[in-house]
Amino acid sequence: MKHIHGSTLVIAALGLGLAACQPVPSGDNGDVAALKEEVAGLKDRLHKTEAYIEIANLQRAYGYYTDKALWDQAADLFSRDATLEISGRGVFVGNDHIRKYFKALPGLEHGTVFLHFQLQPVIHVSDDGRTASGRWRATAQIGKLGTESRIGEGIYENEYVYEDGAWKISKLHYYTNYLVNYDDAWSKPGEPILGPFENLPPDQPPSGDYKAYPDISIPPFHYANPVTGRTE
Repeated sequence: MKHIHGSTLVIAALGLGLAACQPVPSGDNGDVAALKEEVAGLKDRLHKTEAYIEIANLQRAYGYYTDKALWDQAADLFSRDATLEISGRGVFVGNDHIRKYFKALPGLEHGTVFLHFQLQPVIHVSDDGRTASGRWRATAQIGKLGTESRIGEGIYENEYVYEDGAWKISKLHYYTNYLVNYDDAWSKPGEPILGPFENLPPDQPPSGDYKAYPDISIPPFHYANPVTGRTE
């Protein structure tokens, strides 16, 4: 059964209410055209609202799968020609290579922690409703019993596409803001951003050069300021 979000119900009810309040057309083509335009606008808002919800659930599912090292499940969320870029490891192109990237990561075993929280989504669906962009903040808790305890934070600037009847990730780009030892937190310099794998080269080099804490970097925004329209 497909779940219906409260926002969807609100918009649908709004559409029905507006339609009910309209006078019955009396042969005035202007009234009929205005009503059709209004209904079309409501249908567009409904479609984009549903897209927003599905994209948010898609990205959150990615976090839950990476939490538990369910790498095939995570890879299934990507489109055929997707790209993946995490920290300084370079750009991996295509679903098959992205799957190999995930499987090069450690698995989950006794005494390990890899929690992945994704917060503060800002999602914009394109006018045609077929693509979208999203910015997320991610925090991570990484640990291994008796040897390792780290916390990290960074920004996702992602893109999405509607493919084969479902929303998928078409571009995942994670910028590391910090990765530090839990006991030291931010009182000492953090670790440098991750570099390339030794045995799994990327398809393309990193798309940009930046440093993590204690240096400051601001990942580019996919959107303009919603009040001023500024992009700087």
